Amino acid sequence: MLTAWQDLAVIERLVHESRTVAVVGLSADPRRPSHGIARYLLSAGLTVHPVNPGIAEWQGLRSYPSLAEVPGPIDIVDVFRRPEHAPEVARQAVAVGAGALWLQMGVISEEAARIAADGGLDVVMDRCLAVEHREVAGWS
Repeated sequence: MLTAWQDLAVIERLVHESRTVAVVGLSADPRRPSHGIARYLLSAGLTVHPVNPGIAEWQGLRSYPSLAEVPGPIDIVDVFRRPEHAPEVARQAVAVGAGALWLQMGVISEEAARIAADGGLDVVMDRCLAVEHREVAGWS
């Protein structure tokens, strides 16, 4: 059922319209995929809000312990947590009124996708936001 959560029209719209991304599970370790992808998103001009209770800041940006503490609207919640944690992140994303839940490569959770979709969010699963952004926006 993954293809239901990989709609190219949704991906293209999110890439073109989104300006604010909360990266849940952002790591301070530069070897981790979340670190590199968040750096890419910043370089592409998006506002990145790190969400990780284990770090105080990332690249000079304040890190938030939860989505509820991120100031302002969130266009995309980009999830770098294990699949078993994704449903709770989806519930938080719905609660804060985010625009979309984006589950990164390997983060596959039908439950999280359904929670987010039922809450009115767009959902993308098992795709990389940076890869899609590069392809759609032509950013390098």
